[in-house]
Amino acid sequence: MSSPTDRPPARQRRRTRATRARILDAALRELGRNPDSSLGDIAEAAGVARRTLYTHFAGRAALVRGLAEDAVRAIGHAMADVSALDAGRGDGVEDDPASALARFVLTLWPIGDAYRTLIGLAPQDLGPDHLSELLAPARETVAGILAEGQRQGVFHAVVPPGPLSAAVEAHLLALLGTVNAGIWADDGSGAATSALIAAGVDSSTATATVRRLHAPNPYPAARRHH
Repeated sequence: MSSPTDRPPARQRRRTRATRARILDAALRELGRNPDSSLGDIAEAAGVARRTLYTHFAGRAALVRGLAEDAVRAIGHAMADVSALDAGRGDGVEDDPASALARFVLTLWPIGDAYRTLIGLAPQDLGPDHLSELLAPARETVAGILAEGQRQGVFHAVVPPGPLSAAVEAHLLALLGTVNAGIWADDGSGAATSALIAAGVDSSTATATVRRLHAPNPYPAARRHH
């Protein structure tokens, strides 16, 4: 049982985590709006003093690295949520490749804003390889789904799984950009359908697959974990 003397440090840790999360949320908004936003702009948007921001992040690179690590954690938790729900079905039936790809897009779409912002920031602030290393597990998952789909004849085999995965990723980022620009509105279902079509699934099958996964019991939105 904790003693009363343990309580102030615990409260301080909670405040520290909350402040860090608020700074990261503000950074994501401000850098997504304007990649040249200064640390002062971000501190102001977060409602903290600049020195408080520096207490948590030594500089811009450290802040962007924090965003990247936050996004990767969110991706990991989202993928774990899907795996847990799959296991909870108890039917012993694995997704077919088309369903697996659609489920992946639907699950990660809520994280897309952070992902898109980081793609733009990473080369300058993290170096060309750092973000790729952080996102490698997600990219490998998609490449694996595509490879299995090609083996089964579900997806086209015009290009190998790795390049096809990169092409699908670029396609989804472009669609996300239109959402962020206010040109298009999507809850992930349109993006997932489009990804299946880009991979070689006919439009009617793609639409039916996404509709089946998206309703009436949609998978939980991806969570952010600081």
